[in-house]
This record gives sequence, C-alpha cells and structure tokens, in this order.
Amino acid sequence: MSQLNLAEGQTRDQRPRKELGLSEIRSRVLRLAGPALVEQIFVTLVGMVDMMMVGRLGPAAVAAVGLANQPVNFALGIFIALNVGTTAVVARSIGAEQPKDADHAATQSAALTLVAGAVAALLGLMWSRQILVFMGADSGIISQGLGYMRVVSIGFVFMSLAMNLTASLRGAGEMKTTMVVNIVANIVNILGNYVLIYGNWGFPRLGVLGAGIATTFARMITCLLATIVLLRGNARVRMRLKGLLRPDLDMYKRVLHVGWPAAIEQLVLRSGQMVFVRTVAGLGTVVFAAHQIGMNIMSLSFMLGQAFGASATTLVGQSLGAQDPPLAEKCAKQTQLLAAGASMLVSLLFWTMGRQVVGLYTNDPEVTRWGALVLKIIAFALPFQTTQFVLRGALRGAGDTTWPLYATAVGVWGFRVALAYLLGIVLGWGLVGVWLALTLDQMVRALIITWRFRQGKWKYITV
Repeated sequence: MSQLNLAEGQTRDQRPRKELGLSEIRSRVLRLAGPALVEQIFVTLVGMVDMMMVGRLGPAAVAAVGLANQPVNFALGIFIALNVGTTAVVARSIGAEQPKDADHAATQSAALTLVAGAVAALLGLMWSRQILVFMGADSGIISQGLGYMRVVSIGFVFMSLAMNLTASLRGAGEMKTTMVVNIVANIVNILGNYVLIYGNWGFPRLGVLGAGIATTFARMITCLLATIVLLRGNARVRMRLKGLLRPDLDMYKRVLHVGWPAAIEQLVLRSGQMVFVRTVAGLGTVVFAAHQIGMNIMSLSFMLGQAFGASATTLVGQSLGAQDPPLAEKCAKQTQLLAAGASMLVSLLFWTMGRQVVGLYTNDPEVTRWGALVLKIIAFALPFQTTQFVLRGALRGAGDTTWPLYATAVGVWGFRVALAYLLGIVLGWGLVGVWLALTLDQMVRALIITWRFRQGKWKYITV
C-alpha cells in the first residue's frame, strides 16, 4: 500500500501522512475485495456444484455429506485461533514495514498448524462412525457417509495447513495469489467429482465416497500450491524452512493471544451448528435435504461477507500497523458500505428466483418447495449477515477478537439453537421456525458487532 511506504532515509515519525479521499479508500477496498470475491464466488460455486452432483444420488446422499461435514467444520474452529492471529500479526508487521516479523509469524504458525492438523486428522479417522452416530445419522446415512467421513478426515491436515498459509498471504494483502491457488484447486475438485461420483472416463462409480476423495485431493493441491508460493519468496510474506524446526514460544503466544477468542468463537459457533443440525435432522430426511440445500445456497451469500471481511481485516491491520487509526476506521466503513450494496442484489436473486435455484440441486418437488421457502427467509437475513461479517473482519484486523466471541455466543446459543427447538419442534413450525431462528441469530450478532465497532476501542489494541 503506497501510503505505508517511507521515503529513503525517513523515519516513521518523520513521514508526512497523506490524507486519503473516499474514492481512493474505496479503490483500495475493491483491489483487495475484488480478488477475494472472485475466489469466494468460485469456491462457493464449486461447493454448490459439488452438492448438486451429490444431490442427484438422492436425499440420503445429501444428508450424509451434510452430517459428515458438520464435525469437520467444528474441528476447524480450533485452528481459527492460528489463522486469525496470523493474519493480524502479518498485517501489522507489513503495515509497520517489518517483513522479517511477518515471515517469522507465517513460519511459526504453519509449523504449529501442521502438528495440530495431523493429530485432528488421526482422531477423525479413528472415530468416524461414532461421530456420525452422535450427529443423529440413521443406518442409511451412515452407510453412505462413513467412507466420506474417513476420507475427509485424512485430508483435514492439508485443509488446515492450506487455510493457515492463505491466512498469512491475506495478511500481506496477497489476495490475487490466494484467488489463483483456490481456483486451480477447485477446478481439480470439480473434475474429481465428475469422474469419481458417477464413474466417468473409465473411473469406478464411487458415489458419496468419490465426492470425499475428490474433495481431499483438491485440498492437497491447495496446500501444495500455497506452500510453493510462500517458499519461493515472490509474495510480500515468506515461509522459512529452517524456522519450521525452531519453535518460538513467544511468537506462538503473540499469535494465540489475538486468536484464542476467535477459536472459542468458532467452537461456540460450530457446536451450536451441530445442535442446530440435529434439531433439523429430527424433522425427516426430505426436510433435512431441503435444509442442507438451503445452507449450501446460503454459502453463496457468505462469499460477500467473507470477501469484504478479508479486505477489512487486511486494511485495518495494515493501517493500524502504520499508526493511522482514522484511516483504519474509514477503510472499515467504506468496506461495509460496498458490501451492503452487493448483498442487496443477492437478496433480490434469492427472493425472486428461489425455486429455480433449488431446482438445480434436485428434481424432488417436495424438497424444491421447502428449499424455495428457505431462500425467501435467507433473502431477509442476508444484509444482517453481511454487516456482521465485514465489521467482525475489521475488529479481527485490529486484534479485537473478544467481542465477536460474545456476539456469536449470544446469537447462536441464545437465539439460533434455543429458538430453533422452540419454534421448529415445540410449536411445530418445522423448517420455517428453524430458519426464522437462524435469521434472528444473524440480526442479534450484527447489532452487537456494530455497537462494538462504533465504540472505537479497537483502535488502541496492541498486537
């Protein structure tokens, strides 16, 4: 970022600070959010295509993949501490023009993630059946989901490490690099699905298991490409092989100090999602299949919040590293404004074209009817969801990860989980009640995060 560069021979305190106009700030937001959004669109569309391919195998196959992925997502919450902390430390170091600190943070975080990811992969592989039983899967779902669960567990080590490496790249503002890496890997995923789920090009027809193998192989590719980028030194942050074998407890503490509330936030979120999913699973296979398709389509809306949230994290972190809190606040506000406009367009699509979108996943009329209704509810929830994604990203870039934790705990457990059971089961509103509870969760989290951001205390946190 040009405003962070010092003239030759100048110290940071001597540097004349340039006041940026809103147009320049928006341009910088879009330069970061643009590649991140393209990446998220592609990754999300691949996930949707993945579910469409599995959906052609029937509702039980959709339910099997949905239930198997919930505990995997829960386990990922543990690694969010490293990812969030790494992005914040790298961004601050880049903003303060301390590239060696950025390299060191990336290297140490990768080493810790590699060890922890291997342990998590082993546990998931050993307890696959027990996990599916705990999730409420019946015998039909277990028969299809067990192989998928085991294969995806093996790939967990690659997924967790790849996410950590790309977190370092995003902290350095290397959004285009992560975009290319993920696009290549997800093309591999689509091709793998095509040949392994249905048995094309001479490959065996493996069904749900084939989807798991394709997903795991794609995650290996992502990990390999991100590792190559960070080792070659062409990016603004670099991983040092020697540093991988030299643990630095002080750096671990620095990264985890920022990241541990984010890890607890994710554990709170994922555990709530697991209970939430068990509630929906009790409504029947057809309803759960519609719910799973709705969640998969909702991931299309996640991409807006995640892309603009990543932009906010990087810009806020680098601005605070350059000791410019007013610029950090302007960047966050402009990011939120641009994201809000984009979310309105997606809401309009979901409201008007819900049945057609769900029809891409299934030809079951009952599943299509329920799914279209779910999309109308999503359309209303989307603006709140995008707001909390973007401002949460801004707070994370500043190292303020505690309040997002509070917001998630109140929203997920106080509203989504509790009201899903009350409205969906006790009052008999079924899937509509469940999704109304999810909408209230998004609204509450958005209000809490917005209140915390407007307080401005995040500007003075030390990372």
